[in-house]
Amino acid sequence: MKKDVKEIVKAKYALIANHSKNQNESSCCGSTGCCDTIDYAIFSEDYTSEKGYAEDADLGLGCGLPTTFANIKKGDSVLDLGSGAGNDCFIARAIVGEKGKVTGLDFTEEMIKKAVVNNNKLGYKNVEFIRGDIEDMPLENDSYDVVVSNCVLNLVPNKQKAFDEIYRVIKPGGHFCISDVVIQGELPEKLKQDAEMYAGCVSGAINKSEYLKIIEDSGFKGVVIHKEKEIQIPNTIMLNYMTLDELRKFKQDKIGIFSITISAKK
Repeated sequence: MKKDVKEIVKAKYALIANHSKNQNESSCCGSTGCCDTIDYAIFSEDYTSEKGYAEDADLGLGCGLPTTFANIKKGDSVLDLGSGAGNDCFIARAIVGEKGKVTGLDFTEEMIKKAVVNNNKLGYKNVEFIRGDIEDMPLENDSYDVVVSNCVLNLVPNKQKAFDEIYRVIKPGGHFCISDVVIQGELPEKLKQDAEMYAGCVSGAINKSEYLKIIEDSGFKGVVIHKEKEIQIPNTIMLNYMTLDELRKFKQDKIGIFSITISAKK
């Protein structure tokens, strides 16, 4: 890619932060307005029945419901990585109650601003949003009982460093629960190199086996995959990155793109 990956992602999500969820879902790829790129809605799960759900904070950018499987308890200290407009944070806040604490970390200034506005509307005093990089978090060691994240770590270039940082900030005996995108097989080179597909959570994803190894190499134990589902990207989009014959081979080789929700303990 010609531009730095982080700058590509930051620019993309800044653009999305300035648009509503409806605009994001109706315009094929966030706010690009073009119909030859990823529609984030094909990844997302329905949050509307979750306690603490805040419509203004739901931009339709997730690929799972990590808080559902995170075993968050009342009074816990929770960190949400790539917190966006704050939806997962507000759902976590509904679980931890007034005695708990929720921190959202995001490196896009526009997302932080949007999350703060949403939090001010809700009036939560124990929810905060911090701007920072997942690969180098501005947070203390052993600070959180639970770390959650929703369709974000696939966007991080150095995933080993990210999981090492997650391990560092979790308290001894704590755990993470993350929803993310992984692949099975080898993606076509043109697709892997495309900036739009990277920002759209696809070309930055790695093989599931590699993903699991990174988690274990970071020191985590007791890995559990709670949910896994295949993501079907429309052929019209895939044909932007391969010929019809290549697409047929792609399907014959059973190369797949999956969302998984996974947890592990420190």
